[in-house]
Amino acid sequence: SYTFNKLWKAGFKSNQVEGNPRLCMASAVAGYLTSIGSDEPAGTYADMESAKCFFITGSNTSEAHPILFRRIWERKKKDPSVKIIVCEPRKTKTSTIADLWLPVDPGTDLAIFHSIAYEILKNNWQDTAYINKLARITDGEKTYTIDEYKDYLKQYDADTVAKLTRCPAQNIRQAAEWFAKSGATMSLWCMGLNQRSRGVWANNLVHNLHLLTGNFGKPGADSFSLTGQPNACGGVRETGSLSHLLPGCRPVANPAARAQMEKAWKIPEGSIDPKPGMDTMAMFGNFGAENDSTKPVKMIITSTTNPAQSLPDLNKYVPGMEAGFLVAIDIFPTRTTQLANVVLPAAFLYEKGGVYGCSERRSQLTEKAVDAPGEAKPDLWIAAQLAKRLGHEKLIPWNGNDSMKANEAAWNDYTMSTAGTEKTLAGATYARLKNELAGLQWPCPTVDHPGTYKRYVRGMDPIFDAPNYKDKIPADANEYFYVDGKGEGKANIFLRGYAGAAEVPDKDYPFFLTTGRVVEQWHTGTMTNRVPEIARSHPNSFIEIHPDDAAKLGIKAGDMVEVKSRRGVNVVPARVVAVSLPGIVFIPMHDQKYERMVNFICNDAVDAASKEPEYKICAVQLKRVSGPVDVADQYIISDVNSNFHAG
Repeated sequence: SYTFNKLWKAGFKSNQVEGNPRLCMASAVAGYLTSIGSDEPAGTYADMESAKCFFITGSNTSEAHPILFRRIWERKKKDPSVKIIVCEPRKTKTSTIADLWLPVDPGTDLAIFHSIAYEILKNNWQDTAYINKLARITDGEKTYTIDEYKDYLKQYDADTVAKLTRCPAQNIRQAAEWFAKSGATMSLWCMGLNQRSRGVWANNLVHNLHLLTGNFGKPGADSFSLTGQPNACGGVRETGSLSHLLPGCRPVANPAARAQMEKAWKIPEGSIDPKPGMDTMAMFGNFGAENDSTKPVKMIITSTTNPAQSLPDLNKYVPGMEAGFLVAIDIFPTRTTQLANVVLPAAFLYEKGGVYGCSERRSQLTEKAVDAPGEAKPDLWIAAQLAKRLGHEKLIPWNGNDSMKANEAAWNDYTMSTAGTEKTLAGATYARLKNELAGLQWPCPTVDHPGTYKRYVRGMDPIFDAPNYKDKIPADANEYFYVDGKGEGKANIFLRGYAGAAEVPDKDYPFFLTTGRVVEQWHTGTMTNRVPEIARSHPNSFIEIHPDDAAKLGIKAGDMVEVKSRRGVNVVPARVVAVSLPGIVFIPMHDQKYERMVNFICNDAVDAASKEPEYKICAVQLKRVSGPVDVADQYIISDVNSNFHAG
């Protein structure tokens, strides 16, 4: 990630580089930045062992993060007094360990979060001292008193919100009490909050609840976004591998950040373009043939991503990938390699090694175990060879065939560029990572620093004593949001008006569709569908339909159902189960068969701030198209490579 980013921004002087967080974590990034001033969580996974209450929203943790779910479950088993609240449109397997389920129509949870905040203030459960010292209540322009905020929230009383969301009022009131009075609440969320046209606001409102109740800065208390993909934090966000960022999550629009990176990269002043490049959806929306004057992007290189299956509203974007010049770097055939003009075979994780990052600010070294087959090469080597052959060898000299030596050179170059920032990894040297089997968490400013468990807390966070920060942080401040933008050390409690999804059901498309994962499959199934046991256990997608809806439509379990949105159609087998509320249907995302790829249906409306698309919500109509078919016809996927031929 860092090497590609450096080549583009320092070598080509272009900000036309994007990473997978745009499609999964961009709203979480913007939520952290606007609420607390700096990206990524304040705490770590270790908070799970101390939390007294878990607020899980927009995440089917049991299937999307099964290892973390096991930790939550173990915490509950050891201390049955721990409360677990799940706020989700579907009563998933995650809810099996929950004390309370908050059912919601997709996109209406913003009202739930406001209502919980109102219950907290109405019952005087807030931490007023914490708010006065460490937070400001604002709409982005004006500031408000606690009483004014409470008056604003009256419109979201539990009884009113119950009618809007279909969540029982008593559940909202109970959730507010547990959240505020447990002593240590940890919120966990993922794509259900982020992949929305109001994803940033949803993130802000969860942070609000923590700031209102003082659930920051102590063990077990944190607002913690669960990363959608393993390396989205370390690989992309921290290395600044998005069109608007530089390493250390610094914006390209910031003159001081550009000057710092130009000095670190030893390039002339003014080399880095101050204007952000296109976001992912704009990039692929502007991708087309060389002779098409309406599509300015003529060539795209993709690495370890599968946009021909993973972008929403695929009918809109696949033609551009067919017409433009597409280069795909990947380890296996995918829908994207099928469309590519050039395929560069890449080495797999254990065939190349490298440093990877995760949700809790942890960077961890994975060693190379075996050689890559045939002509496959590490994507780092590919990026460095591009640099060498295009005249940028001095900028990126780590182009040799020893992948671990190349990894080390790239890592050292990257970590030195973070020195002096709140995201510093200057002390996480490659030599240390070889011995620190569990990795290190930033901030980690020096080689003798153990890494940081809690940010914004004196005695835990080394930034309080860092040269660039200690003069700005009052000597008597035990907690301080040191990148708040106003130099006050305060986080923002936001007034965010309620707004639903970009597309909601109507008479023509009367059902909500939401999407997600199943525990057996990962994303577009590129790797998991090549494991025969997984391919057999969960090969294809399906539609979950509530029994009441199925009865009205004459649909029985196993029937083939046409699912149609304003953008595309799927034909999938039915599962008739009371998992969601009536009127809500669900299709997973891993199937590679064209007629079952749910992203043909999904909406590409984006959040105005994060530019992340609203995968999670759209309106559909349903129609039974045939009775049960032979199981072999429904679930055939035995020859996985056959999936990569059109039709």
